[in-house]
Amino acid sequence: MDSHRPPPLDRGTQRKVLVADDDPSTRQFLSGALLSLGFDVSLAVDGADALRQARAIRFDALILDCRMPHGGAIEILPNLHASIDAASAGVPAFATSAEVSPILRSDLEMVGFIGVIEKPCKIASLKIALEAALGVDSRLDVLDDAKSLLATGDLAIVRSLRALLRTELLELRSELHTLAHNPAVLIDRLHRLRSACGFCGATRLGEQAKALQGHVVESRHAAPAVVERFRREVEATIAALVSGH
Repeated sequence: MDSHRPPPLDRGTQRKVLVADDDPSTRQFLSGALLSLGFDVSLAVDGADALRQARAIRFDALILDCRMPHGGAIEILPNLHASIDAASAGVPAFATSAEVSPILRSDLEMVGFIGVIEKPCKIASLKIALEAALGVDSRLDVLDDAKSLLATGDLAIVRSLRALLRTELLELRSELHTLAHNPAVLIDRLHRLRSACGFCGATRLGEQAKALQGHVVESRHAAPAVVERFRREVEATIAALVSGH
């Protein structure tokens, strides 16, 4: 069996993230964390600065604080979407806040935010949030034969398990829309899928499932853009499994 590596998912160049926060220490932490994760980071000090940059530059993601001079997250994103020629209109956006009430979370979702990152946040949480929306490292193999053989020790077992995985993914693809509206069931399904991916060497799908799982746990829902990113990885894995038989 050969390793299968389809074209990268939006990782042709270093990805750009705009961080907007009026607190210098928060900007410094988020900037350092994102740089350590391999992102190119631009900083904005208030709402007006964030809107100006997002209109002029195409970012891959926006991280906007809820409370800033000249407009917080909930004011910035609708203004950006209303700008016909805004370079970053429609890109994944996250809000940050030290206090996230259910009402605020709902209001942010209504205007288009994928999720809310509660401050102070951990680098691991930031990584999962961005991977859920933008995709995991495309340098990972879709199918890693060495890992699957290490996990099972037998080529025939690998082939049998991958046949089962393909059947499972075909079912998951047809059920994904329904599962997206049932977070508890989706989380359980993703947990089981990650185990199957480990035995089959479906490295990238396993990581994307982990990111989606983390997103659902944190956000208490599955944002359509995040589900679509996961679906693309499911499709890539199905294609690799088919071509490998």
